[in-house]
Amino acid sequence: MAIPEFILALRASVGHESLWLSGVTAVVVRDDDHVLLVRRADTGAWTPVTGIIDPGEEPAVAGAREVLEEADVVAVPERLASVHVLPPMTYENGDRAQYLDLVFRFRYVSGTPHPADGENTDAAWFPLDALPPVSADMGGRIRRALASGEAEFGR
Repeated sequence: MAIPEFILALRASVGHESLWLSGVTAVVVRDDDHVLLVRRADTGAWTPVTGIIDPGEEPAVAGAREVLEEADVVAVPERLASVHVLPPMTYENGDRAQYLDLVFRFRYVSGTPHPADGENTDAAWFPLDALPPVSADMGGRIRRALASGEAEFGR
């Protein structure tokens, strides 16, 4: 997975110590009955587009940027669906992190999905009633993005 330059600079100072980072999950919906999913190169899991928010970047802008970078799809944010903290994680190289994740529902504008930046091996639209297997966590993010109403906070 591509590591943002600002994290590489931080890691040069703090080594493998845990970093508190902000992330975004972009659930892109087309025609109200298809969702964009990418297949991660590192785990093989199908997920919505996810990414790290750059310092000073607006979260919704980060989501749109990640969708374009990872799947070559243009999408616009419709609403914040949830804010939650992910469990602490340790990467294969020993780096530790914990994320505040902001889940947004995005509306498809244009583009044909494909793995555009090497972080994923596939990108495709799936009917909401025929999603590939996704983790319970990612399924919850999709569910919250598709629900109407106010954003959810916490789990």
